Amino acid sequence: MDAKKEYRLRKIVNELKNKRGRHTELVSVYVPKGFDINNVIGQLAEEQGTASNIKSKTTRKNVVDALEKIIQHLRLFKQTPENGLAVFCGNISEREGIQDLQLWSVEPHEPIYVRIYRCDQTFVTEPLEDLVTTKEVYGLIAIDNKEATIATLKGDRYNIIKKLTSGYRGKHRAGGQSQRRFERIVLEQSHEFKVRVGEAATTAFLDNLKDLKGVVVGGPAGTKDDFLEGDYLHHELKKKIIAVQDITYTDESGIRELIDKSKDVLSNVEMVRQKIHVQRFLKELIHDGNIAYGDDIEKALNAGAVEVLLLSQNLNDEAIDDLYEKAKATSANVEILSDNFEEGFQLWNTFKGKAALLRFKV
Repeated sequence: MDAKKEYRLRKIVNELKNKRGRHTELVSVYVPKGFDINNVIGQLAEEQGTASNIKSKTTRKNVVDALEKIIQHLRLFKQTPENGLAVFCGNISEREGIQDLQLWSVEPHEPIYVRIYRCDQTFVTEPLEDLVTTKEVYGLIAIDNKEATIATLKGDRYNIIKKLTSGYRGKHRAGGQSQRRFERIVLEQSHEFKVRVGEAATTAFLDNLKDLKGVVVGGPAGTKDDFLEGDYLHHELKKKIIAVQDITYTDESGIRELIDKSKDVLSNVEMVRQKIHVQRFLKELIHDGNIAYGDDIEKALNAGAVEVLLLSQNLNDEAIDDLYEKAKATSANVEILSDNFEEGFQLWNTFKGKAALLRFKV
């Protein structure tokens, strides 16, 4: 799926997920690939008859009207679109007794095979969410003697799964403890902590093993090496290790550091790919290199100079459409960035959501 289609679908899904009906009056209809759309129209007409039995006059009217609007929309199609169709309609007014009937129609970029009719207080969005949810996931483990953070990296975001602390007391020992006894206590604490980290990693990653693309581990040399060489990490997860990095921190900032230091092996991940583009842009900016941003983007596009166009998803749809089409007309790559990671945030706040790497200077 190209960047614009994915952006559009994600936006619609997020919009639908945020809608709430005052009662069970939001209607979701999925017509699967290859299914006769006229059969769906017939079913919805029957549902209109059933809806006439709803006790609440307001709810009854809203459901019947939503079904009628969907039926009229479906009649615009001579046949079911190639990949199926999803239609959503309902009263989304926040004021009792005031009707605000709205309809959304989605022709997905990939086939849908589910047939759904549901009337509820929320829309059914899961089948569409599956189309924009990145399946591949990477496991991240940042560990030292005092703390560990376990996270996943998926698409354009990382997610912190678990934070653990060890209670490690370092080089200070209580009075009266012999050196040997103190060292034994420290070793036991370290061992028990690594066991807990290994168990937490198993809980976080093992159930999703088929989609787990790889595991990246980071930390100070001694601790992370002991963790990997010892019998702490599940053998199936050990097989998935694709990189081991020396990092300074092991909290959330350590996870970000781990992602940055593993760019080579994570280069296909959306967030990492976009971070690389923005960081390359910033380096070129310092040296007055082949870049453009802000109002100069249009000039660069018109000259066919853009190699990679970076757009913030916070731009309005019209601006994204216009710039996307101009970029594609000259075979430029386009990335649409969210602002939930540092570089995406910087693109939006510092460069007004538009930046480009150029083939040649304009």
